[in-house]
Amino acid sequence: MAIAPLHHPADLHYLMEHQVWARLHGDGTATVGITELGIRLSGEIYMCRAKRLGTAIAQGGTLAVVELAKAIIAVKSPVAGTVVALNGGLDERPELVHRDPYGEGWIARLRLADFGADQPALLHGNAVAPAMARHAWDHRTELVPATSGGAPS
Repeated sequence: MAIAPLHHPADLHYLMEHQVWARLHGDGTATVGITELGIRLSGEIYMCRAKRLGTAIAQGGTLAVVELAKAIIAVKSPVAGTVVALNGGLDERPELVHRDPYGEGWIARLRLADFGADQPALLHGNAVAPAMARHAWDHRTELVPATSGGAPS
């Protein structure tokens, strides 16, 4: 049985080790969330609680905690910055993380501290698909080959 292909939008920057992404905005902020692969590896999320507004977070530092069926895990941040917005929709509908991880399922928006310092640890563009496939293999997840086009049509 084939599992639906993974999507990873080409405009995002990915911290592969923690399966999180950042979408840069022209105003010095980035929206961040969990990758589709990260969600598949974790399982269904029943609760997502991000850090408070104004909290400074290092790249790889804890951005949020999520409650799964049998565990509570930390979601790491792909970039360093200060929390300037939270996705309030996740309070009532945490399933948005599953249904639309790169859209309505975002977790927080950060004012970037120093994207230039974060960039060496991030993957972007053509490097993402093979890295996602390796990460899935390392975790023995059976996935259809990844695409880089964005959300399914």
